[in-house]
Amino acid sequence: MPGSPTPEEREKADAELKAKEEAEQAALPYKWTQTIKDVDVTITIDAKYKGRDLDVKLTKTALKVAIKGQEPFIDGELPHPIHVDESTWTLETVPSGKEISVHLDKVNQMEWWAHVVTSAPKIDTSKIQPENSKLSDLDGETRGMVEKMMYDQRQKEIGKPTSDEQKKLEMLEKFKAQHPEMDFSNAKLG
Repeated sequence: MPGSPTPEEREKADAELKAKEEAEQAALPYKWTQTIKDVDVTITIDAKYKGRDLDVKLTKTALKVAIKGQEPFIDGELPHPIHVDESTWTLETVPSGKEISVHLDKVNQMEWWAHVVTSAPKIDTSKIQPENSKLSDLDGETRGMVEKMMYDQRQKEIGKPTSDEQKKLEMLEKFKAQHPEMDFSNAKLG
């Protein structure tokens, strides 16, 4: 197909985009990371500041972090809503001074954010490599559902009945035992 980039050209373009994205993110007055469930923002400030010197506001759809009377480090609309009651900020002493840490708990825990505030440069969320989660990280109900799906998948692969099909067979056997007078020779399962 003429006009399609070669794998080398695509790789070069991806590398250029990644370098541009990294430069834009490095220029921000804060660093940020995210998981599928939350966003963490850190801002290094001078050690002389205390919590009372800060102006930090967290709302469902906006974030502001500033030293009172100074230009904010971050001030804008969030791309997606957060759970305000589950979101926090702290001021901690670190080797380079002090660090403001803001933890934002996402409402929709099934999407990646392209930026912390909508006025900031975006990252390419399609390039995010999610961390592998372990079954033990899941809550009981979700874990049970995933384990059942994995079991059913293995059963199908080896041509054996899934857990639901096994339950039906067990119920049929129990019913047969309770009703020996009935003829099940022509019964079809479906």
